Amino acid sequence: MTNFNKNDIFEVEIIDLTHEGAGVAKIDGYAFFVENALPGEVIEMRVMKTGKKFGFGKVESYLSTSEHRVTDINVDYLRTGIADFGHLAYPEQLKFKRKQIVDLLAKTAHKPDFPVLEPIASPSLSKYRNKASIPVRTVNGVLETGFFRKHSHVLVPVEDFFIQEDEIDTIVVAIRDLLRKYGLKAYNELENTGFIRNIVVRRAHATGEIMVTFVTRKLSFFKVDGLINDLTTQFPAVKSIMQNVNAGTGNGIFGSDWHILYGQDFITDTMLGHQFEISAPSFYQVNTAAAELLYQKAIELADLQPSDIVIDAYSGIGTIGLSLADKVAHVYGVEVVAAATDNAIKNAKRNQIDNVTYVTGKAEKVMSDWAHDGIKPDVILVDPPRKGLDEAFIQSASHVGARSIVYISCNAATFARDVVRFEAEGYKLDSVQPVDLFPQTHHVELVGLLTRNDLI
Repeated sequence: MTNFNKNDIFEVEIIDLTHEGAGVAKIDGYAFFVENALPGEVIEMRVMKTGKKFGFGKVESYLSTSEHRVTDINVDYLRTGIADFGHLAYPEQLKFKRKQIVDLLAKTAHKPDFPVLEPIASPSLSKYRNKASIPVRTVNGVLETGFFRKHSHVLVPVEDFFIQEDEIDTIVVAIRDLLRKYGLKAYNELENTGFIRNIVVRRAHATGEIMVTFVTRKLSFFKVDGLINDLTTQFPAVKSIMQNVNAGTGNGIFGSDWHILYGQDFITDTMLGHQFEISAPSFYQVNTAAAELLYQKAIELADLQPSDIVIDAYSGIGTIGLSLADKVAHVYGVEVVAAATDNAIKNAKRNQIDNVTYVTGKAEKVMSDWAHDGIKPDVILVDPPRKGLDEAFIQSASHVGARSIVYISCNAATFARDVVRFEAEGYKLDSVQPVDLFPQTHHVELVGLLTRNDLI
């Protein structure tokens, strides 16, 4: 086997991509991961770091380039992971995302030939994100906003984020300048000092209403009145300014302490013909137009009947449950975030929908309680976080005997794992439809349908 030393240069061919978009090259069976390199390209690679099983390389020069390479991408988008697939033509991005799902179903769920459908493309390929969570740090003595370099907490200053709505980019730069103007200190995570940790901006896609959240290390907010006056004068669309106090030292963005600094504690948006209040801690899909396609596909797969009882687990602010309520007898929603449940209840009233019930709690516990009360769902909708479903939830969902499980997933790996668990409880995977909510990135979204075996 070849011995590798830092700064050695080798001519290699890129043979594959990692799930995060790094090129894969092999020398004598030893794998190197190379940023900004695509399959089929031949490069001169500089060795940067080696380990027992794999190493990292850097493109020294391109000897040949892929026909699928996008050449006008800012490399900072690749370095930070803002758009880690931005150098790959969009049709190839969709192929790669489908391949990820196919491979994971083969490896984890033992379904090598499962007919995963062709992905539904996002209506917009850039400027689609309606929410930004932007770290604030000091770089060369100056307060900056931007994004962390991959696998580090080194901030790369960025003004145009490429995948965020233009208005969000504009307001982030304006806030950065106001923080400088008022002498507010950026957070230093090594010393746990400073004040402003993150800026979170959410813009309602249909109404244009904007919510700004300042995540701070302490409650006392120096010169906040002047900052708010300047910000709201410059941006009349700002309807809500929140403060979240996070005194912890971990990587989580939000703490548990919320305060209203200006206006109301929500903004309103429209999705699938319904109006929704969205609070700062609540989950709301970041690509509104693509999320509508995702939810429409989920509703289609559910094959809803007028007499159906539907449980909407991980119901959030009620977006999908309220969108299908007119097709069924009743929707029961459960959500662990109390603020989101409050939004869902208000959203039902706002849209004059009365055949819904929303409660706060853990889905597996609440569903068990509902079953004890005699509530038997025909369809269960799930849209869990990246970690997927708890084993207890899968058992509860299976034992209530729903004819189908409609599973929206943002992590194909945990989806494939959970398919195995559902099949052990008597369900069969019928359909998997990828929907691209995150163009230019490695993230994959899908909706799957599982049907109870005795109904097939």
